[in-house]
Amino acid sequence: MINIASLTQPFARERMERQAPAFLLAAAVTIYIAIALSLGLTRFLTPEAAISILNRSIALGMTAAGQTFAILVASIDLSVAHLISASAVLASVIMNGEPSMIVPAILASMALGVLVGTLNGLLITKLEVNPLIATLGMSLVIQGCLASFYTSFSGSVPSEFQFFAYGEVFGLPFSLLVLIALVLLAWLLLRFTRFGSNIYSVGGNRDTARAAGIKTARVVVAAHIICSLCAALAGLYLASRLKSGSPWIGSEGAYDLESIAVVVIGGTVLSGGRGGIWGTMAGVVIFSLIDSIFNLAGIDAFAKQVMRGVIIVAAVAFYAVRSKRMVA
Repeated sequence: MINIASLTQPFARERMERQAPAFLLAAAVTIYIAIALSLGLTRFLTPEAAISILNRSIALGMTAAGQTFAILVASIDLSVAHLISASAVLASVIMNGEPSMIVPAILASMALGVLVGTLNGLLITKLEVNPLIATLGMSLVIQGCLASFYTSFSGSVPSEFQFFAYGEVFGLPFSLLVLIALVLLAWLLLRFTRFGSNIYSVGGNRDTARAAGIKTARVVVAAHIICSLCAALAGLYLASRLKSGSPWIGSEGAYDLESIAVVVIGGTVLSGGRGGIWGTMAGVVIFSLIDSIFNLAGIDAFAKQVMRGVIIVAAVAFYAVRSKRMVA
């Protein structure tokens, strides 16, 4: 006699695991509200405070959106942090306080993103270099170029471009609206296009995807280009926020490791082929809430880093077990 419960249990478990980012987000929100109420800090429970929490993670959200594409094809990108710095410096140097140079600066930063993403993708697909090594090497190249030419803040951003970081539209930060538009575009691309379907196919099983006629190398290169473009956009945002280009802003922000962490916390498995952009954004908000919870509780910076590390390791371990179970 067939045990119906034994057949439905794996599907129920898989559904629960897919919803894990939502549960984690709900838990983070609940803890944040409970701590704010217990300390009598109700001013941190207003819509303005919620927007402020989201606004602190704009650069990480942009970077993580691109990192999602790289990880979905079973790759990874460790060059995003230094690319962010390079994009910010390049844009601010080209602008040099001149409003007429805003468009050329944006185009140059985007071109840099395309170049870096293409090189990363070709190293991985054509030379078959491990993604960790390929993107780490690219990161070191970018870091070396920055250190050779720039040792401090460089260039300046005109006030018109500062609207990117500080402007508001209908009472909402313009940068937050840009992030929302970027996330929606990524979701549409992954959910409703052939390219999105190919992303999941290549990440799930590259050999099977190749046998099905998918040009896997092109998909991987395209995923890395998207990842680098998102990092370049984050660099433009930070240049607007700092009003100048900083050659260390990307590495100090640890955007390489943190973008990978929030993607994994959001349910995208490192082996590729499973996950999505909404989970990544949940991971970004969770990270931002964790910082806010620690700030409300008065936890020092060292303990904050330790706790964040524990959370990251726990999330990676959880999804590693999940990935092994799915393969089995």
